[in-house]
Amino acid sequence: MGNHTWDNKEIFDFIDDEPRIIRPANFPPGTPGRGYTVVKGGGKELAIVNLQGRTFLPAIDCPFRAADDIVDELRKKHKHILVDFHAEATSEKIAMGWHLDGRASIVVGTHTHVQSNDDTILPQGTAYQTDAGMVGPYEGVLGMQKEAVLQKFQTQLPVRFQVDMGKWHFHAISVELDDSNGKARKIQKIRLKEDEWRMD
Repeated sequence: MGNHTWDNKEIFDFIDDEPRIIRPANFPPGTPGRGYTVVKGGGKELAIVNLQGRTFLPAIDCPFRAADDIVDELRKKHKHILVDFHAEATSEKIAMGWHLDGRASIVVGTHTHVQSNDDTILPQGTAYQTDAGMVGPYEGVLGMQKEAVLQKFQTQLPVRFQVDMGKWHFHAISVELDDSNGKARKIQKIRLKEDEWRMD
């Protein structure tokens, strides 16, 4: 999740009871929900942590200190750890990648909706990408109908954004991890479009 976690108030009815949903772990103590979970499949386990950045986003507890506390605790039981860092500034995301290099298996940024081209494996074995990209329509602006977004930028007047219903695209990453130590062996960007697709 991320900075839009609480946009729909109905989430309060089930977020504490749904183990598949995680919200930023660096929300203050007492916030509903959880900041990490462990998923299992095919005899393997992956710990997933969600953190939110602070640059150009609402004030929140330090994501770097939260990462230290949570990742170091998870490493006692889990070799494979994915950190989803939901942040606006690329510099903050890159800093988190270096901060967790060798401690998390994967650090991937989200929030800006545009897939970055910096997929890499850092020196201590952490797979890193600044932004995984988005899933949704690609003929608008970040999934919204372009006409309304253009009007907003050109006039600064209030407008109602509507989801564009045009052709879709799907962005993600695929990472191969070493079972013995949790380090990344390979990272690939995934880019799928309704009318074409490729894996870089």
